[in-house]
Amino acid sequence: MEVKIGVQHVAREITFETEASAQDVAKAVSQAIEKNGLLTLTDDKGRQIIVPGNVLGYVSLGESERRGVGFGAL
Repeated sequence: MEVKIGVQHVAREITFETEASAQDVAKAVSQAIEKNGLLTLTDDKGRQIIVPGNVLGYVSLGESERRGVGFGAL
């Protein structure tokens, strides 16, 4: 699934793919905001993304299945 994170006062968003479910990501985001802690997520290549919960602007969760590209892709 594609995840986009907007950080306050930063023009670029953080975009990455993760194997975590939408529910897991949403739970991690809400816990980071509630506890004023760190949002820690892992991308599909095993790298960790760590963002302080107090600077989150938004988190956008993309589709959970990748669509094919090109002619004839279904």
